[in-house]
Amino acid sequence: MKTRYGEVSFERSGHVAVLTIDRPPHNHVTVELMRDLADALFDVDAERDLRVSVLCAAGKSFCAGADLVAPAGVGGNGVGSLYVEAVRLFSTKKPIVAAVQGAAVGAGLGLALVADFRVAAPEARFTSNFVKIGFHPGFGISYTLPRVIGEQRAALMCLTGRRLKGDEALEWGLVDVLVPISELKAAALALANEIAENAPLAVQSTRATLRAGLAEKVKAQTDHELKEQTWLRKTSDFAEGVRAVAERRPGNFTGT
Repeated sequence: MKTRYGEVSFERSGHVAVLTIDRPPHNHVTVELMRDLADALFDVDAERDLRVSVLCAAGKSFCAGADLVAPAGVGGNGVGSLYVEAVRLFSTKKPIVAAVQGAAVGAGLGLALVADFRVAAPEARFTSNFVKIGFHPGFGISYTLPRVIGEQRAALMCLTGRRLKGDEALEWGLVDVLVPISELKAAALALANEIAENAPLAVQSTRATLRAGLAEKVKAQTDHELKEQTWLRKTSDFAEGVRAVAERRPGNFTGT
């Protein structure tokens, strides 16, 4: 395997691939970043000696979401391209353990939900904040979040835009292991190695059964999410939501 895929670095730790997103401090999502990450994960799938991936991120945030406004972000037609890469991420064959040290916001929450397991620090924050900017959830979150924490709790997160701290996320089942931030990578590796010590073909077969149809369902859901996002992008509330976030204040929404 390559040692670097754009802004994603690769290291080997026994049978575990350690993939690190390197766009600090906040690791904002771009189409290119998600394409590079998907390419790396597909290469892990192709390498027989690698059995599990640990997904880390450099900097303060795990992933603070996508830039929906800037020309270099994923605004407009870029969102559709982003969701193509999201489906590729959900199409990979080998288990993924995410190590979440800070904010997993919007598309960053969606990225954390790609993983089979999430190991987090108390400083982690999980947010589906789309309604705060007058927008519809994306990255398949409207399907994957209820799948992990249940419909009622997912509705609470998505309709309020509230943030879950690491301990709350553990209680809700969004996080599987909570450890001090200094132990985060080691704990993620320990879980990955616990998986990797098992028969790899049996692990992959079992995972395929547990996640049967997941990529296809994410594809259908992102198609729907994109339609909703397209018309909401044209509303006054979306423009106000973007301004409000930039100015760090609540939005003054009018329903137009």
